[in-house]
Amino acid sequence: MAPRRGISRRNFLQSSLALAGASALGAPDALGAPDLKLKKPIKVGCQCILSGPLGGYGEFMRKGATLAMEEINAAGGIGGSPIELNFRDEELKPDVGVKNARYFVQDWGADFLIGIDSSGVALAVGEIMPTLNRVLIVTHGATEKYNEDLVYKKHIRQCFRVCVPVYQDGIASALVAKDLPVKRWATISPDYEYGHTSWKMFRAYLKQNKPDVEFVGESFAKFGTVDFSSHISKVMALNPEGIFSTEWGGEAVTMIKQAKLFKVFEQTKAFMIGMGSAMDVLQGLGPDYPDGVWASGRYYFGYPDTPENKRFNDSFKKRWDTYPSYPSETSYTALNALKKAVEKARTLDTDKVIEALEGLELSRPAGPCVIRKEDHQAVYAVPWGQITHDKKYPMPTLTNLKIFKTEEYYRKPPFAPVEG
Repeated sequence: MAPRRGISRRNFLQSSLALAGASALGAPDALGAPDLKLKKPIKVGCQCILSGPLGGYGEFMRKGATLAMEEINAAGGIGGSPIELNFRDEELKPDVGVKNARYFVQDWGADFLIGIDSSGVALAVGEIMPTLNRVLIVTHGATEKYNEDLVYKKHIRQCFRVCVPVYQDGIASALVAKDLPVKRWATISPDYEYGHTSWKMFRAYLKQNKPDVEFVGESFAKFGTVDFSSHISKVMALNPEGIFSTEWGGEAVTMIKQAKLFKVFEQTKAFMIGMGSAMDVLQGLGPDYPDGVWASGRYYFGYPDTPENKRFNDSFKKRWDTYPSYPSETSYTALNALKKAVEKARTLDTDKVIEALEGLELSRPAGPCVIRKEDHQAVYAVPWGQITHDKKYPMPTLTNLKIFKTEEYYRKPPFAPVEG
């Protein structure tokens, strides 16, 4: 049987606006999705972390994808065919991720795959995509090796990503740090690919911009750490002026609460946490989140100030009674990108959909975006900002936003090795 392929959507504004006969991304017609006489339904398999202390990320991803599915189907589907979603827990384990991907395609009959929280899982699943011959759009896993190695160097064309890679955590953070009155830095970060690569990039790019900077210590916490006291004590004994971290989810919440007990925020001039603006961290810390901490993510619900983002926030909050986190926006965007690409290709054929995705321009809630042809990385800007407590919101928010041009911090082909 010939492999079946996926679809794309006209725009995120479509759901509410499409029913009124318009779409900001440019609808094929004014009455809804065109009838391309494709298979019904179009199946999309999404795997994410749905268990354990980081399960909130998968839940936010599920909500974003579900909202996109509901909006797209209400507006006529993809090429006239409805979307059907299936979710499975990746458990942050590469072997489980590979098993899930095979199940989606070989047993369930998926036309497309999206999701994946873990960098390790993204790399493992990416390796088998030529065999499965389906488009995979990663919506969270951040390792630069996914696009730089699998797509650009190994030419695995089925792999795409619509979230900001580790460049946001390791390079954009350095652009913020170069202007801070901090010379001595240390890190408390996860002891796996994401944590080590982020710290390496931060050091390399900060050194380029601030040659007299010093990196005085590091402590890497194993996955599932609940007691960060030894890591905090280790780095604070070295008298750093700034702490850099890429802990995320419940572990970020735990680390920051324990750092407060150790009076880290009184003893340092700056604290930076790459995933600190994720909704589960904002909500998990609440009033315990110290003012002034520098934080970012793959998307921040308060940026940009556009009709697209406002509509997405309003729709998401109405549907789920919470503001969207970044996995919500990226999974929402993945389905809309598939819709737009399939309707452009007018087929589910994998090769044709890949061609349509390459260079695709999107007007997503996170702002203008283009999927680079060279490495299949979606390029868009995300701010860093400082934690503040605004009575208008039920959780901490960001102020003093720093937004950099993407050409300042997105690595470009041929991707020279990072020294540092």
